[in-house]
Amino acid sequence: MIPLRYGRMPKDRFDLASYKYMDNKRWIIQQILIDIDFQMMAEVQSWPYTFPASKDFPSSDQRGNVNGRLLVRNRFISKDYISAKGAYVGLAPPGDVESWQRESKGYQFWTRADENGNFTINHVRTGDYNLYAWVPGFIGDYRNDVPVTITPGCYIHLGHLVYEPPRDGPTLWEIGIPDRSAAEFYIPDPDLKYINRIPDRFRQYGLWERYAELYPKEDLVFFAQVTSYSYLLPSFGICICRRKNDNTLQGTTWQIRFKLERVDETGTYKLKVALASANLGELQVRVNDPNTKRPLFSSGLIGRDNAVVRHGIHGLYWLFNVEIPNAVLVKGENTIYLTQARGQSPWRYLMYDYIRLEGPLTAVHKATI
Repeated sequence: MIPLRYGRMPKDRFDLASYKYMDNKRWIIQQILIDIDFQMMAEVQSWPYTFPASKDFPSSDQRGNVNGRLLVRNRFISKDYISAKGAYVGLAPPGDVESWQRESKGYQFWTRADENGNFTINHVRTGDYNLYAWVPGFIGDYRNDVPVTITPGCYIHLGHLVYEPPRDGPTLWEIGIPDRSAAEFYIPDPDLKYINRIPDRFRQYGLWERYAELYPKEDLVFFAQVTSYSYLLPSFGICICRRKNDNTLQGTTWQIRFKLERVDETGTYKLKVALASANLGELQVRVNDPNTKRPLFSSGLIGRDNAVVRHGIHGLYWLFNVEIPNAVLVKGENTIYLTQARGQSPWRYLMYDYIRLEGPLTAVHKATI
């Protein structure tokens, strides 16, 4: 039991039963929570512990350390390098650029970069790793191609590392915030029968049923406009099935409507679609004709996150780069149709993180709603 650091203390014991005899219970509870935070920080600072005798638990002098600085290069935002502020940087077993998400057998060691992109990963077990990272505000994943070999007591300085996010052309419009979460999208009020006191709105039970109540016949429509930076979040970030009156389920199709003053006939447009999660869903993309039998793009069956059922707002990250030929776009009104095509279960869904339409590199576009 952790003793209180403030106020009057019982002399004989420090257990929770003694606290109830003190005055001002609310104040005492606050101090208990403060003590817990202090002790937590103390335990973090003392890790890895020295007392385990097992050879399977290396002490601090048997581990290694890595540091460096991560920068972002995006010529459409800045001519200079951008500090990867708040980047998630980690060492994980060697693999492809996204393998760390699915790796579950080996050890991983993660930290967050400071405002200048500097990072330090201490107390890493010996072995071979790749360094991975992702940066809030930018799509995609970073992997350093040079393996990192940790030896006892080593201090490895990786220097300046540069991440170039996927980019094929100038942004015409974007929806959402690229942070691997759907939390910024509209979250409806829950059914009053199921409401709880948890502050996170997405952790309310039964939100998946609210979509059909708010959109009983037609799916939602985004109206996108080309600006220097804007995103519109009129409704859900989770594309789920609709339950019909006969209690059967059907897939849902969202629309993104936008206008082009001209179509560049010399290049290809690119649609970047980042998903925060998916569960046995299928993303299909069509342009200007929702009834074409063959979609312009299909992800196939993806995901086994089940984030909706566990009241989560993210799971495994997916990023798709969809080529849109200029021949399917027209001057004036255009519509992109995003379909969650699997409708056999209420738990099949796509959870959107971020969507961006990019024009050809040679294009100079203007658009209005």
